[in-house]
Amino acid sequence: MYIPKQFKVTDMNEVLSFIQENSFGTLVTTRKGRPISTHLPFQFIKKDDDWYITGHMAYGNPQWRTFENCEEVLVMFQGSHAYVSSSWYSHENVPTWNYQAVHMYGKASILTNEELVENLTMLLNKYEGHRENPVLWATLSLKLIESELKGNIGFKIKVTEIQAAYKLSQNRNETDYNNIIENLRNEGNPLSKQVADQIEKK
Repeated sequence: MYIPKQFKVTDMNEVLSFIQENSFGTLVTTRKGRPISTHLPFQFIKKDDDWYITGHMAYGNPQWRTFENCEEVLVMFQGSHAYVSSSWYSHENVPTWNYQAVHMYGKASILTNEELVENLTMLLNKYEGHRENPVLWATLSLKLIESELKGNIGFKIKVTEIQAAYKLSQNRNETDYNNIIENLRNEGNPLSKQVADQIEKK
């Protein structure tokens, strides 16, 4: 990913927080020279000194069969994004787009059944644990669990490189910077408001 210096994010804690909030990403591999992708929920886990992305997909999805022949896979996480009009600047310029994105590269491998169960348990705890009537792995019937394990393939990606970009008008002067925030809030678009919030945090 092309990242101008002023938009590059290197703080690992910030990247981790971003992934926790935007964990539905895109897995990209290649098959016979052609890129293929799947949109999936992921988890970002540290074991010893290494970081891993974990996830699962339907057994019928052919993408998992590409792992063995791919030296590297790519997972992309997208955050808030919004159009920025150049009419909001105090000088003539062109419009642009503000966004947040993280790309992670690594080597993928298949999880064992035990590892898949552990991963699915963690996933349900994350998204169900706070609910009034949570559906947790331990509450599922044995019949459903057996069906799910047969129908899904778990995988992990040992992360070898992380690229993170927050393009949030850091290159604008104070007047334009404040105008951008104000106008994004007035757009009436939830994504634009989210970007305004992120700009103010930077």
